[in-house]
Order: sequence, then structure tokens, then C-alpha cells
Amino acid sequence: MVVVADSSILDGPSVSRPSTPLLVSSKKRKVASNPEASPAPNDPNNPNTAANVALPTRNDLVSRPRLTISRCPTFTDTSVAYHTTEQLAMNRMAFRYVPAGVSPPGSVLPCRTIESLPTSYRVSWEDRSSFVKVTPDGLGLIGERGFRSARCNAPVREGKWYMEVRIEDGGGDRSTHAPDINMRQGSHVRLGWARREAPLNGPVGLDAYSYGYRDSNGDKVYLSRPRHYGRSFRSGDVIGMYISLPPRCKPDPHDTHDPAHIRRERIPIEFKGQEYFESLEYPQSKEMIALMDFSNKSSNTASLPSASSNKKAASTKNLPERGARPGQVPEAPVLRHLPTLPDSYIAFFVNGECQGIAFEDLFDYLPLRTTPASRKKEKDKKRAREGAPQEHKENPFDDGTLGYYPFISLFNYARVRLNPGPNFDFPPPPDIDSVLKDTDHNVNQAQTWRPICERYPEFMKEQWDLDDQEEGEAVLEAARRAEVEKIEAQKKAQKEKSRQQTEARKRAKKNAELRGSSVVSAHGSTTEPAAPSDDRLGLSVLIASTSQTTGRGIDQMHSPAPTAASSGDFNHVPEAESGYNSEIIEGDGEEEQHDRFTADVDHHDDNDDDDDEVFREAASPYRKSKSRTNNSSSVMDIDLEELL
Repeated sequence: MVVVADSSILDGPSVSRPSTPLLVSSKKRKVASNPEASPAPNDPNNPNTAANVALPTRNDLVSRPRLTISRCPTFTDTSVAYHTTEQLAMNRMAFRYVPAGVSPPGSVLPCRTIESLPTSYRVSWEDRSSFVKVTPDGLGLIGERGFRSARCNAPVREGKWYMEVRIEDGGGDRSTHAPDINMRQGSHVRLGWARREAPLNGPVGLDAYSYGYRDSNGDKVYLSRPRHYGRSFRSGDVIGMYISLPPRCKPDPHDTHDPAHIRRERIPIEFKGQEYFESLEYPQSKEMIALMDFSNKSSNTASLPSASSNKKAASTKNLPERGARPGQVPEAPVLRHLPTLPDSYIAFFVNGECQGIAFEDLFDYLPLRTTPASRKKEKDKKRAREGAPQEHKENPFDDGTLGYYPFISLFNYARVRLNPGPNFDFPPPPDIDSVLKDTDHNVNQAQTWRPICERYPEFMKEQWDLDDQEEGEAVLEAARRAEVEKIEAQKKAQKEKSRQQTEARKRAKKNAELRGSSVVSAHGSTTEPAAPSDDRLGLSVLIASTSQTTGRGIDQMHSPAPTAASSGDFNHVPEAESGYNSEIIEGDGEEEQHDRFTADVDHHDDNDDDDDEVFREAASPYRKSKSRTNNSSSVMDIDLEELL
């Protein structure tokens, strides 16, 4: 839906909205620290329009006013007719700017394309040289010293279009607005059509990106080469500009590298209180620059140096070689094919008089197809900057602004006024093509061309449709990214849960080992001792295993009857359970302990022959260790190596 042009500012309601990407900061951006109320653009009754009012700087953009009309430019000094509009972000240094406004609540993208006043076909506020001054309606232009140019605010991409330009000061006449009345040269005007790549600091027809018509002698100019075309024009004349382009080429859906695909590469920024979309301007290709070669010499030939140059080179020592060596042919650069638009042409009228076709078979305005090597290089750059902040990159596709623009070049305070229609001073015939091709133009009285004023609403609708398309793609991308983040979060939670379970099992195992070792190594103490050392723990385990190996013989050695006590508690079996008299071990001397131990062994001889052998094996090492442990006070200080 086309947004109705309105000079009011729509402030969004104070509702919550999802966070939006930050506006890209720049060293050239200026932000005011005391934001004021947002005034209506070009409101002479509002004192705030006298200065550029900055917006509040909030990362989430909630508090920023949502504009439907750009607040720039402002025209406050009514005493002058032509203005410079310093507060604008002008297209320069290979950067391009388009007015933008904060998106409505709930949008994924931070900004959308908006209009500037007046909402009609006129000169572009941003797409002109800073040396070209304009009137508030965008139709009057004046240039200062040197050729400087300006483009209109909507391109022509297909169809037949017509407009007029009235020459107010030109044709070599001295301008009444010139500050110096003693200028040696008069004012001059060149008119024509140009692509986006044409420079603004030069005249139309300077290179292969523009086609011009000059006032001094009526020549047509292309690649800076004048050719005879029509009659000259001067101050007071009205020049009609006509262009015919074939239907726009549709992109190949199966070819992802087709330049006809529409894709915009732009970043929202804030400049002097106004949001803009900043993007890189389309660069000039080496194929189009090669057309400027005036030598017309083959690049595969190299002139041999003369005898004098050889003599000089031979007499000069310790200097590096420069250029190609004699007889060496430089390698010619690989140039891509330059496509043209079939059945396309440009014509001019002077005061209603047709001057004929000036240019035909115009070059296609789409970018040249990228090569596999350049695509690989761009892919490597993209991989290298993954995770880095958003940055500009060249766009190899059509962004919807490509086409042919009316191009006005002014020299030495020349003045012109545009007339985009629909009412013209010298209306052309209904069928301009029949006049240009010398056919019977009375056959078809229907008008085949359109006034260029009808192009502006079409162009803005195209831009808003692209905004809606990008918003839909951003919603899908956000949903896909949210799903990926959800899956990653689930994987991370599962991994954390597994880690916690593993740590819990390790802690439980360690605690069980500590409890088991404390029970084995305890010496009758009611309190649980600290974790034993490795030597002590090994000693306890060996004693326990020895007790289990001897079987019930050890139990019978200390108890008149079998008990439920484990053989691992050999060192601290309670007296009540086993019947073992602890005073024998703790109070008696070593000699008496040995005699009693031997008596116990002899006592079991009557019970079982098998037990006799076991107890003899258990008692013999103790007898041997007696001579080596005179200072021992415990039965457990036996030689474990001999016991094993």
C-alpha cells in the first residue's frame, strides 16, 4: 500500500517491542546531547525548524519518533531563492544515502524507506553535487564555477518517458546571479541521461555511463567526444528530453548469480538527527573505463625502445628496471562482454522541434556478471568477517535504483528549471517514435509516451514493496535463527545435565571409598578418622584378605564358638561378641602372649587335621618375627611379607 504523503510526524505508542539492531556508528556522525521535540518538516511556524533537531539516542529505538516524511532539508531563509542544504547526507566518496524512518512496533528490521518533501518528481536532495544549489520545490537549479551535476529522484528502467528543461541562464550568456560580473566565460548547460555510476563532479557525457547534449554548438557528447547532432540552445529555450527503453529483463530463477535479481545492501545510520540508509555506490567497471582509451592501440602490442633510450639505459647503473622488457608483450586483461539494451534510444527537442535520435543501443544499466574468481574472493572475505560487526560490501545485483536518470550539468552559475509534466510548454507528438523513424505518425494517434512525473509514485511503491519483502525475509530468518538457538540451548542443557550426573557419580564413588577405608583402618575409636594414607589403606586390605584366607580357623582361635563378626575386624573385635580376652594382648608381655597363642594352636589339634595345617602356617611366621620385634606392643606388627 502506498503511504499517503503527510508532513506530520507519527510518534509510536509506548508499547514493548522486540529489540532491533543497533544503528551503525560512524566517526562522521554527530549526535546532539539535548534532544528536543520532533518538529514537522518545513514548518515555518515552528522555531525548531531553524536548526537540525537531533533524535534521542536509544539503542532499542523505542523512544525515537517514527517519521513518514524526512525532516531534511529545511529552507528557513526566504530571502534567497537557491539553497545549499548543508544538513543533508550528500552522496559523495562512493557512498549513497536514502532517507529512512524507524519501523512500526513489532517489526524485525529497524528502519524503512520514507519520502522527502515535496513528494513529487524533482531533483534528488541527496544525489547531487554540493556545489549545485536548489529551490525549495526541487525544480530550480543553479551551479557554481566548474561543471557540477545533479540527478533526479527516480530512475527510468523501462518504457518511454518525456520531460522538459527550461534554460534560464546558459548558452554562453553571463548569468545575472554570478557574483563576479567580470567573468571571462559565460554560463553553459549540458543535459542528458546517466546511470548511477556517472560522477557528479563532472558534466554529462564525460564517460561511458552518460549521454549528453551541449548548448554551445548543439553537439552530442559521449566518452568526452563531441559529435555533431542538432542546433545549439541558449537562455530562454526549452529542451525536451526523451528516452525509450525495452521491457526490463526478468531474472533467471535457476541462476543465482544473475545480476537481474534484486537485492539491497544497505545499513541504517543516523546523521544529524535523521535516519538514513547508507550503501556503497556501484563502482565503475574496468570494461567501461577501457572505453575511454583515446589511443585506439591494441593492448597486445608494445613499442620497442629507441636507440637513444637504450644508450641512456646502458649508461645508467644501479637503477631498477621499469616497465616491460624489450620484446616482452604485456598480458592483456580479460574484459567481460558489455551488454546493450536493444531498441533503446535517446532524443532531444528544442522548443518543440525534434533533433532526431542522438544515441541508440544504450548500455545495459545492470551490473556486469561476476566471475568465479571474484565470487571465491568475496566468499573468503565473508568467511573472514564472520562474527564481525556489519560492514558495507559491493552489491553485484540490482538494488531497484538502477536505470537511467535525467542528468543536469551546470557551469559558471548557469540556471535551469525542470518541468516533469504533465503540462509541457511544447507538448511532443503523441507518437514520438514515428517522428524519429520518419513513419506516418497519423496512423496511431494514441499517446505512446508518459510524462516523467508519473514515474515517482511507481518508484516509491517499488521501494516499499521491497521493504515488505525484506521484512518478510527477516521474519523467516529470525524464526529460523530462534529455532537453531533453541536446539543449541537444548544441547547445551543436556550436556550440562550429563556433566552434573557424571560429577555426582564421581563424588558418590569417592565418598564410598572413603567410608570403606575409614572402617577398615579404624582402631576401636568411636569417631571416624581422617582418610588413611595409601600405605595404611594397603595394610588394612592385606590384613583383611589374610583373615578371609585363614577361614574359620582364625575365628576359632579367638572365640570358643563361631560368631557373626567379620574376619576383617581382627584387630578390634568387641569382647562381648567374640569372647576374645583383650587383656591377653593389651596387658600380658610378649612371652606370655606367644605361649598362649601356641597353646591355642595346640588346642585345635584335636578338632580338625586340616585346621592344624592352616594354623601352623599362620603361627610359624609369628614365631619367626618374634626375635625381630622386641619393642612391639601389638600383635599386628607382624612381617606381612613373610606372612604372604
